Amino acid sequence: MTDPVGTFCLVLHSHLPWLARHGRWPVGEEWLYQSWAHAYLPVVDVLGRLAAEGRRDLLTLGVTPVLAAQLDDPHCLRGMHDWLGGWLLRAHGAAPRLPGLAVREHRAATAALAVFEERWRHGGSPVLRDLAGSHAVELLGGPATHPFAPLLDDTVRAFALDAGLTDHTRRFGHRPAGIWAPECGYAPGMETGYAAAGVERFLVDGPALHGDTALLRPVGDSGVLAAGRDLDVTYRVWSPRAGYPGGPDYRDFHTFDHPSGLKPSRVTGRHVAPHDKQPYDPVRAAAAVARDAADFVRVVRERLACIRGRLGRPGLVVAAFDTELFGHWWHEGPAWLEAVLRALPAAGVRVTTLRGAMDAGLVGGPVTLPESSWGLGKDWNVWAGDAVADLVALGGTVQRDLVTSAAGTSSRARDPLRDALAEQALLALSSDWAFMVSHDSAADYARGRARSHADRVAQLSRLLAAGDRAAAATAVASWEPGPFGHVDARRLGRPRPTAGLRPR
Repeated sequence: MTDPVGTFCLVLHSHLPWLARHGRWPVGEEWLYQSWAHAYLPVVDVLGRLAAEGRRDLLTLGVTPVLAAQLDDPHCLRGMHDWLGGWLLRAHGAAPRLPGLAVREHRAATAALAVFEERWRHGGSPVLRDLAGSHAVELLGGPATHPFAPLLDDTVRAFALDAGLTDHTRRFGHRPAGIWAPECGYAPGMETGYAAAGVERFLVDGPALHGDTALLRPVGDSGVLAAGRDLDVTYRVWSPRAGYPGGPDYRDFHTFDHPSGLKPSRVTGRHVAPHDKQPYDPVRAAAAVARDAADFVRVVRERLACIRGRLGRPGLVVAAFDTELFGHWWHEGPAWLEAVLRALPAAGVRVTTLRGAMDAGLVGGPVTLPESSWGLGKDWNVWAGDAVADLVALGGTVQRDLVTSAAGTSSRARDPLRDALAEQALLALSSDWAFMVSHDSAADYARGRARSHADRVAQLSRLLAAGDRAAAATAVASWEPGPFGHVDARRLGRPRPTAGLRPR
């Protein structure tokens, strides 16, 4: 067999904010259950099937701690089981009006229920641990609640990362050496904190490396490697303007049969009104999957051939996507994913994980990275712009309350009240709230969530400062359970100066 033309790394980033007991629909637990049913179940099924064939190092899978907590949470597990049963009932109800759609959805719901009851009923961690243990995937960790780390004080940033890495270790049995930096957010100097936490590699968007993403790159003299997302390849699938999921033969995400909530139409055309869209045809969709998978393999191979010609050695292509694209947003995404993972090796492309790329020596010279993210404009504006100035200010207050509260204890024992304050602070600092406001997507819900968690932090901070532990305990007892019982406020250590909080 000839040497591979180069190496391809697929990175999937699985994340949702903490939704348990915080609304149901249109924003809340429904979001979790849809993503679980239509993306997490089928994607893991694809990976499990390929692993059973003896395939290894298929892709790098990021699962944020706050999502992993929900996949293990008894309340969410019960809710997911109920949701799958509701999906089956909705399929039954659609049969008189849409018999073809009802049959397809009945089969899909039945299969999902069987998989969930057989493998997921006791939580997602055992399922993902099996995939990692079979070396099918490399699991990435990250900060606990997916905060936009460049806006965090160094002390809070280190605390959030430590809480996330600790959670990963508890669920999956190992401390991860790679992380998904939330929103691919980076500020100069963050690599020092990564190195101190034992992180060896993280993701940035391609423009942070000026598009030169053909090798992993050490950041300064830290020894920590940055993997850059190749946008020319990634945007072939999903871009702000184009990509395979918008093809006319794929199922349309936005068009509903309102009585059942099912999706009966194909995209048909980008400017076709919902009532004019054509019925979904699985045969046409399968042909589109085969065509687009072959196109992607061609694009990757051609990209790697160009890199090899430029470098004089085999190089690397990293394509990174939200996991929720595959099945939730793009119904046919899991089938496309399986087709690509089967076809790339046959086309002379080595498929591996970020760890595998590092072990293979696909590492270039050191780089200096600028402030960056994978948001619109590739800067910090989505999370720090004028539209979210109130949330930035709120986050600053939350951080100061958190650091001040942690400094207020001299006990060697854990303090459950300060731990509860720390958990609420982490939830308030989630990057999702600013993202949703900047994109005008359930902005009221996002602002309400950020403020509710911040208000709890402020309330508890005041009560603890006043020495009123009885009232503080009463307040905490009235809150719904959170994701991280292991959060230990003592791990904040001695507070550093908060001058690092940068006005925006």
